[in-house]
Amino acid sequence: MTSTLTPRPVQEAEPAHTGTVPRRRTRVLALPEARWAAAATAFFLLALPLQLTGAPAWAWGPLYAAAYVTGGWEPGWEGLKALKDRTLDVDLLMVVAALGAAAIGQVMDGALLIVIFATSGALEALATARTADSVRGLLDLAPATATRLPSDCGEEVVPVEELTVGDTVLVRPGERVGADGRVLDGASEVDQATITGEPLPVPKEPGDEVFAGTLNGTGALRVRVGRDASDSVIARIVRMVQEASETKAPTQLFIEKVEQRYSLGMVAATLAVFLVPLAFGEPLTDALLRAMTFMIVASPCAVVLATMPPLLSAIANAGRHGVLVKSAVVMERIGQVDAVALDKTGTLTEGSPRVTDVLPLPGSGLDEDGLLTLAAAAERPSEHPLARAVVDAARERGLDLPEAEDFSSAPGVGVTAVVDGRTVAVGAPSRLTDDSSEGIAELEESGRTAVLLVVDGTPAGLLGIADRPRPDAAATVAALTTLTGTAPALLTGDNPRAAARLAAETGIDDVRAGLLPQDKLAAVQEMENAGRKVLVVGDGVNDAPALAAAHTGVAMGRAGSDLALETADAVIVRDELAAVPATVALSRRARRLVVQNLVIAGVFIAGLVVWDLAGDLPLPLGVAGHEGSTVLVGLNGLRLLRESAWRKAAAEGSA
Repeated sequence: MTSTLTPRPVQEAEPAHTGTVPRRRTRVLALPEARWAAAATAFFLLALPLQLTGAPAWAWGPLYAAAYVTGGWEPGWEGLKALKDRTLDVDLLMVVAALGAAAIGQVMDGALLIVIFATSGALEALATARTADSVRGLLDLAPATATRLPSDCGEEVVPVEELTVGDTVLVRPGERVGADGRVLDGASEVDQATITGEPLPVPKEPGDEVFAGTLNGTGALRVRVGRDASDSVIARIVRMVQEASETKAPTQLFIEKVEQRYSLGMVAATLAVFLVPLAFGEPLTDALLRAMTFMIVASPCAVVLATMPPLLSAIANAGRHGVLVKSAVVMERIGQVDAVALDKTGTLTEGSPRVTDVLPLPGSGLDEDGLLTLAAAAERPSEHPLARAVVDAARERGLDLPEAEDFSSAPGVGVTAVVDGRTVAVGAPSRLTDDSSEGIAELEESGRTAVLLVVDGTPAGLLGIADRPRPDAAATVAALTTLTGTAPALLTGDNPRAAARLAAETGIDDVRAGLLPQDKLAAVQEMENAGRKVLVVGDGVNDAPALAAAHTGVAMGRAGSDLALETADAVIVRDELAAVPATVALSRRARRLVVQNLVIAGVFIAGLVVWDLAGDLPLPLGVAGHEGSTVLVGLNGLRLLRESAWRKAAAEGSA
């Protein structure tokens, strides 16, 4: 039975599918956290130049007060609510420290601390909202309606939610498949890169499985629905991303891991410093001044700044070199990884097919250029990715392509045209000839796609087409192996032969091919459960669950899907794969600077606290010592802004 198209009634005509997915993005200022942080920052930036230029306090004081209120009320309120649950978080401590700084005249320092914390909270809220946007947008990959074929041989357009298992649907050329199922009739090629990551459309015939949201090619398919819409692969990807994001262990900066003990200890010590001398008869003013001095010198401002400047400097430096790291927590976490899992198509490879072999057959009378000229001329009218690869290869060689006549295309078979008076057919060898060639087997066993050229009914040559590795793929694999101590794993939905070929070229031993999104997720969870901190690098919708579940997810930015870009913790904007090990090395340098700064801050805090408790530390000297340590650790952290820091990280990552 051949596949035919039933014309739609005029009144039911619908716009053609464009294959694009509308983007849903939360506006930054739609988030209350962002609005409060923006207001606090604006008030601070207005007040600072007034204070520095010697304006009277009445001019800049109210502006600083507004910064305190707009940026500090929310973390302060959350901190007070946490107190009801008998917990003391560092946000409340920062607000108290900022108010304490203001109480002794250090208004600008307190306002700066408030702005830093408000901005950090806004960025976290924005990242959460954008991830949710992308998860919702993923559902737009699947069409809202499908053409159902009832038993009475008519057709009806219904919402995909109304499809039930066993229904038959018609998928016209250029439409997206409405439901997971199997082909009953027809032949076409389906682009299912969103599900499997395969770089080329996959031929589909009766009995083959198709997935909701994948894009049909030039043929018509009748598909029997095999799963409900709520259980389709696309719907399961959405659930997996949401579940992985929710169950992923919360990560914190180093200082936040001890915030409860530090916060409680500091509050208790401040009260003791105030109450104990008071109980032994010290005047109220002196006891209060000593306690206030203690709170200032023991406050974690220097410790917080000991952590943030190195990480923020590393983020800025990485950003200049095309790597977007989404937060300081992520920058710290990247350096902790000890295992790497890499996607294939679009990550280790360029993501587009290229002609790798041009093989004229004996007796054809053609050389490589002649073979490629005929094939490209016949393929030029076609929109198939393989056709574009053939035409591009001919243009790279500077070949002049004659005009093709009587062009025709058959889904899953190939194209036919008349070129310079000769009938040329280009397509799948199994469809164009019954003879098996040793060259065909060699190409396919090496992971390439074999394309046969037939001239006037006689096989004339073969083309090998494959997705080429990125130029820096092998070097990146070697660098990641050096940094983590173990070779990366290759996780791909592509076929085992293509995966094995790429692994051999890049030096990867652990190859897992033919994986659906849930399989990639399971592989990453298996590595995580074994105690590894896994860095996943990918670019597609099918990589999103693994990116969300991994210790750290990195997306390739140039052709990455919206969901992958929003789910990942970092994005390689310029698609330079070598930036991955360089960023890992830069993160480790930042972590070493954090440790240095914590030691410096700890020494200053301990020294000033002992002086205040055992002696008579003047308040101005305590403030000077506290601020001096803050400036010192801040400047130390800014060293990572230098260009040489990235060069050293890149060298360390390639060593």
